[in-house]
Amino acid sequence: MAKLNGNYEVLYIINPTLGEEDTAAVVARFKELAEAHGTVSEIDEWGKRKLAYLINDLDEGYYVLMTFSSDPAFPAELDRLMRINPNVMRSIIVSKDA
Repeated sequence: MAKLNGNYEVLYIINPTLGEEDTAAVVARFKELAEAHGTVSEIDEWGKRKLAYLINDLDEGYYVLMTFSSDPAFPAELDRLMRINPNVMRSIIVSKDA
């Protein structure tokens, strides 16, 4: 039987040079996308943290952890959208059901 909904976590790092309003807009954009395809249970903004290594000559990033449930096809689309967004430095999506 096909899985109807899954629970996922996405951790993404936003460029720290953005202002507060732009950072909030990026977080809101991904929250709206996840809510359109399922339900968001939690968004935990960790804030600016030091990176383990330089990314685009930056040594820190703004971390956001979002927990959501959706159909199994949506995480691939969310990953694609995060990869093409110039303000997202890195992202990883993990299934919590495994």
